[in-house]
Amino acid sequence: MGSVRVSENFVPVSEFKAQASEWLRKISKSNAPVVVTQNGKPAGVLLSPKAFDELTERARFVAAVAEGLADSEAGRLHPHEEVVRRVRRRFSRKAK
Repeated sequence: MGSVRVSENFVPVSEFKAQASEWLRKISKSNAPVVVTQNGKPAGVLLSPKAFDELTERARFVAAVAEGLADSEAGRLHPHEEVVRRVRRRFSRKAK
């Protein structure tokens, strides 16, 4: 996702409504977010589908890391050797 440039990436809602297809085309090409303002204040942010996917994927990754760290701090861990032994045992039974 590109960086936000105040001179290029902020648009009043009235201008956005009048030129929506052009703004959507810009967002798609630049992959940069656009902040839509209403009465001079930020009212919403538009992202390209690619930028949205990147953002949500990053959020899921961060959440998974936080969950793993919480498990570690709470002592909810299994030694690597134990996990390997369990997996081998489970799959060796299914193969038979």
